Amino acid sequence: MLAPLQTQSMGRVISVRGSQARIGLMAGAMSDVTINATVGQFFGIRTAKSTLVAMITEVSRENLAAAGNYTAVAAVDLLGEIGGGPAGRFQRGITGYPSIGDPVDLLTNQQLRTIYAPARADQIHIGTLQQDSSVAACVDIEEMLSKHFAVLGSTGVGKSTGVSLLLNEILNARPSLRVFLLDVHNEYGRCFGDKAVVFNPRNMKLPFWLFNFEEFVDVIFGGRPGIPEELEVLVELIPMAKGLYTQYQNADRAGLRRLDTKSVAYTADTPVPYRLVDLISLIDQRMGKLENRSSRIIYHRLIMRIETVKNDPRYAFMFENANVGGDTMADVISLLFRLPANGRPMAVMQLAGLPVEVVDSVVSVLCRMAFDFGLWSDGASPMLFVCEEAHRYASADRTTGFGPTRKAVSRIAKEGRKYGVYLALVTQRPAELDSTIISQCNTLFAMRLANERDQELLRSAVSDAAANLLSFVPSLGTREVLAFGEGVALPTRLRFKELPAHQIPRSESTVATTPSTHNGHDIDFVTSVVDRWRGATAHRETANDPVFDRLAERSIPQAPEAPMLQPSLGLDPDRFSVLKKPLR
Repeated sequence: MLAPLQTQSMGRVISVRGSQARIGLMAGAMSDVTINATVGQFFGIRTAKSTLVAMITEVSRENLAAAGNYTAVAAVDLLGEIGGGPAGRFQRGITGYPSIGDPVDLLTNQQLRTIYAPARADQIHIGTLQQDSSVAACVDIEEMLSKHFAVLGSTGVGKSTGVSLLLNEILNARPSLRVFLLDVHNEYGRCFGDKAVVFNPRNMKLPFWLFNFEEFVDVIFGGRPGIPEELEVLVELIPMAKGLYTQYQNADRAGLRRLDTKSVAYTADTPVPYRLVDLISLIDQRMGKLENRSSRIIYHRLIMRIETVKNDPRYAFMFENANVGGDTMADVISLLFRLPANGRPMAVMQLAGLPVEVVDSVVSVLCRMAFDFGLWSDGASPMLFVCEEAHRYASADRTTGFGPTRKAVSRIAKEGRKYGVYLALVTQRPAELDSTIISQCNTLFAMRLANERDQELLRSAVSDAAANLLSFVPSLGTREVLAFGEGVALPTRLRFKELPAHQIPRSESTVATTPSTHNGHDIDFVTSVVDRWRGATAHRETANDPVFDRLAERSIPQAPEAPMLQPSLGLDPDRFSVLKKPLR
């Protein structure tokens, strides 16, 4: 039952215009009203049929003479109404406008509870209202997930803690929902306990043949644009390598049958296995048929690119067993996307240890596989895909970043909900995020944002009724948040609840400014660091590297073509003796 309203009102309606009204605040016994009634608080306007819920957007003492005998004047937005009677319920929007002279009061604690009371059992508790800390702030999990959501905020405002809170509450409320988190800074590994499996380059297997053509090219060219002549070779020979592997599986292993290129039914994007040794062999065969020796440099460079990346230990998660084969696509998807979950429905993908040149292409593969699995399974296993630092992968500037990654994230944002693939974006620079993608997120959690461009994008993303709240964004405290959209009953200023210590994100790469106590300045320590440094980028085989052995045996043209090896491969000739002398 609703608590009775105060008999003496705090003010009266003095004007109404569309979804806005102006309230004259009373003098006399309520002279402290200008202190109690502040921007962001809620008023209740008593009408004959219901109590209208209005949010204060401005309080002023200006032009009081025109307003009458009032202490101050408040501008409010009309947001919803609480039905009359003891069992009144809150609904968004208003069915009738207030009249001049209708009495106004601050909403009581019970009225706030009526507004924010969970309408369904699957709402999650994320914090308390800023106006009244005794009232719990809840989010409708179905509305939030099915229509995507975003968490926006500058560094240091508690954004990561807010993400941990939301995901932990989601896992508690929906234990069967699978969650996949891109952990850019390796800070969420411990936040979800035994509910999550943590993947990193040391334990992750993402075979190179799962990469589509653009993604594979991005890997072997180190994030730089591909050379057209080499791309033409790859786009023709990769499908042939896939067909050749299929023949291995279907033909008699006693002898290798000649590949009929006309029978190849695959494209360079078809996710079927092939072996790098077959691709290199096909390139080598094509090179052997060339009569113009100067044209062979294209094939030499391409082979060297592939071999260089394959032998780099940083890329072991892609190229380990590259020449063994085996269709492990179902195993990879089952492991990464937790099918079955086995009590651990969440996967945390730590990206900080990946080579920076391939992070974008790896994210592209993961986003694309998540969407395609939802598409081809008809949404049988719903999944939430959480993209940390989303502006890095879906930039508003189409000339920067990796196009396929933006396309993959955009596809989930636009169509994912049809196939049970939901998106959560986390970013500190929303202005740098593709506006089409962020517009698909119908629930927004905005924390402190100091940049004017970020605030401007946020204003364009929220409804007019909530836009006035955004004046709070630059001054929000740590863990304070403005929540908008379908997941919350009203645009709300709230404070995220505190998390236990083991759920608070902390970057594994954070180093204290105070040096450690051990003696880290002797020559032995420096030598061990140098060994680790070198080992991170050294090939597995150094003395007899097959890459350079094969190059030494082939006919590579003399100058002027030979010097092109260095800039295209990024190699220092002084480090490799085979490049110091003319190759036969």
